[in-house]
Amino acid sequence: MRESLSSDAAANALLVCGDAEDCKLIVDSLTSLAIQPQVCEERFRATSLLGSLKFEAVIVDARLGEAASYIMNKFRQSPANHRAISFVITGDDHGDAKTSSTFVLQRPLSAASITRTLRAAYGLMVRERRRYFRCPVTVPALIRIKGNPEEVPCDTVNISEGGVSIHSPVLVESSVPQAMRLRLPGRSSQLATETSVRWRSPDGLVGLEFLNLPASQKSELQEWLAQKLEETLPESVAALFRSIAPSI
Repeated sequence: MRESLSSDAAANALLVCGDAEDCKLIVDSLTSLAIQPQVCEERFRATSLLGSLKFEAVIVDARLGEAASYIMNKFRQSPANHRAISFVITGDDHGDAKTSSTFVLQRPLSAASITRTLRAAYGLMVRERRRYFRCPVTVPALIRIKGNPEEVPCDTVNISEGGVSIHSPVLVESSVPQAMRLRLPGRSSQLATETSVRWRSPDGLVGLEFLNLPASQKSELQEWLAQKLEETLPESVAALFRSIAPSI
C-alpha cells in the first residue's frame, strides 16, 4: 500500500474495503479517471490515514459494519478531510452498516456503474483538490498593518484559495489585522483584501488567511488556480481534467 499521495493525479481517494474483487473494480475505475487510490481494510489504519493525509474522496464499504460507521464518523471529524466527497458501497444484505454519504455505489458492482458514479462526482472532487492546492508563486505584494498608514513591501511564497504565504521584512503580529494587495501573474487586476495571521515561522515566513475577499476577486483567483493546477498534471491527466470538469 502506498504511504503517500500522488501530486500528478486529478484527485486522491481513500478506499476502505475488504472485498478483493470489489476493490479491483473500484481501483481500476479510479485510475482510469486519474484518481489515485489509497487502499486499506482496517479501521484504525483508515483513521490514521485520514489524520495524516489529504483526500478528495473517501469510499467505505458498508459491509464492514460498525467499522464502517466508525470510519465515517472519524472522516466527518477530520479537519483536513471532512469536506471530501464521500461514497458508501452498499447492497441488499443485512450486514450493511447504516452510513450516510454523498454518493452510493450499489452492489452488484460493475465497471460501468462505478465509473458512472465517479464521473458524476468528478467535478466535486477536483474542486476539493483545487481548494487545498497551494501554488508556488513569487510576486511583490504590499501589506498594511492596522494603525499604520504606510504599506510595507513583501514577497509571496505561495497562494491558495484561502490565503497566501509571504516573506515579511517586518514582524507581523497575529493579534493585529492586516490588509494586503497583490497582482497574480498574467492578470491585470489586483487582489485586495483584509487578512489575518494563521502562522509564523522563525525564518520570517508568515501565513495569511484571506478575509472578506470580494466575490469577483475570489472567482478570478479560483480560475487562476485551476489553470495552475492543470499545468502541474501530466498531459494525459490534464486532458481528462478538462474533458470531465471543464468549468471547474
